[in-house]
Amino acid sequence: MISTSQPKSNIHPWCVIRQLPDMQRLVVARFHRRHDADGYLQVLQRLLPKANHLIVFDLIQN
Repeated sequence: MISTSQPKSNIHPWCVIRQLPDMQRLVVARFHRRHDADGYLQVLQRLLPKANHLIVFDLIQN
């Protein structure tokens, strides 16, 4: 049985983020697998070539 009490960030630790000015960041999407995040990043780079996106592993310990 899968527990639904866990926050989504623990279930989907791979994040595609967009870097904003003044060291801010915006989480664009979260993924369970790194491969999925890589594919999404490639699409973003084609659609928004001037925007700066990164993949990070965001593991939050409770």
